Amino acid sequence: MPKFVVEADGGSRGNPGPAGYGAVVIDAASGETLAEAAEYIGVATNNVAEYKGLIAGLKAAHALDPEAAVHVRMDSKLVVEQMSGRWKIKHPDMKPLAAQAARVHPASSVTYEWIPREKNKHADRLANEAMDAGKKGRQWEPARSTAEFSARDEAAARIVGDATAGAAKARAALAGPAAGTVTAESGGAARTATAESGGAARTVTAEPGGAARTATAVAAPPAAASSAAAPSVGWGLAADLGAPATLVLLRHGETALTPEKRFSGSGGGDPSLSAAGRRQAEAVAAALAARGTVQEIVSSPLKRCRETAEAVAARLNLDVRVEDGLRETDFGAWEGLTFAEVQERYADDLAAWLGSTKAAPTGGGENFAAVARRVAAARDRITARSAGRTVLLVTHVTPIKTLVRLALGAPPESLFRMELSAASLSAVAYYSDGNASVRLLNDTSHLRG
Repeated sequence: MPKFVVEADGGSRGNPGPAGYGAVVIDAASGETLAEAAEYIGVATNNVAEYKGLIAGLKAAHALDPEAAVHVRMDSKLVVEQMSGRWKIKHPDMKPLAAQAARVHPASSVTYEWIPREKNKHADRLANEAMDAGKKGRQWEPARSTAEFSARDEAAARIVGDATAGAAKARAALAGPAAGTVTAESGGAARTATAESGGAARTVTAEPGGAARTATAVAAPPAAASSAAAPSVGWGLAADLGAPATLVLLRHGETALTPEKRFSGSGGGDPSLSAAGRRQAEAVAAALAARGTVQEIVSSPLKRCRETAEAVAARLNLDVRVEDGLRETDFGAWEGLTFAEVQERYADDLAAWLGSTKAAPTGGGENFAAVARRVAAARDRITARSAGRTVLLVTHVTPIKTLVRLALGAPPESLFRMELSAASLSAVAYYSDGNASVRLLNDTSHLRG
């Protein structure tokens, strides 16, 4: 059975705004590009354009071989999760598009994979070419597909011309009138650069649950007899993204080591909360109970976090689930020492650690690059099953700082520029398109009074 890879993408310059999609069918064995499809679809949202790109790619693959196994790769978390059956489809504009995509090719022969945007450059290029063509009042044509491939694409793919029977057959199957204007949802977010580990906030909002995102203003495509003015683009949340998975980040209460600012990770002892830490845990539990928003509790396996989590769980009548990926960094030989003591004993190792995320603490500790990978993996596991829910993560300084850094797309050195109090609360809301908004509260107001 032949196997095809379909890479698809869609975009909207204004969300909603001038939109287009791109799709490419690749032979999985040889890496050869078998067919390309792209189209300007008028005014639409990112998600509508992404679904239309998926449909076009599946149609092209089906036209080449109706019995082929098809592996779809997209950078839209929303489309991948919904078509995989892991996320419900709630938005009325998405339901018919998802149903149409499911009918194009036998569902048992189609698999889905989310990929970072930088690995979807071919389809992204086609989508942008389609939007550029629409801006000039015409539809995309294969002959105009002249932008350079990335180094990966150059090694794996080539553009197939009209002389290639398979590509011609696929294009014929895709032929038809241009799609009309799609009903626009309010607000929106134009795409910008993708950051590491599955998602990055484009901007930060201080409003609870809000997601202000950067939008790009572009001139609208000319109408039949006149040229339209550029659309007004502002701030807002695209209505078709659905409710986010909100992770409330709680640092554990104090232990005996906390006031002395000693390294306390997962490689040394496993200290319990001090008397002060227990009071902090009870105070934050009362504050969260008053807010009434937390629906799940997930904790690091270390004792200080589990004790903090259990105090909250008792007030909220919830269970605590342990996630190993949320444990603190293993600080190796530095465990239990102050910064000054480490500087005195291991000056060279400390300097290296401060200068590179790949440098580990003395004695086989864990470097920050490794911490970021496991924290990001834990984040992805939690958010994948928690769309529309608020989850309390009881964890440590480094995992919380890492989650904030990744959400903001901030550089690794930003870890050393954040201060995090014991029993403080912050929050990150993760949306279905892979983006996030951050509330940097460092809130300890529940400890006062």
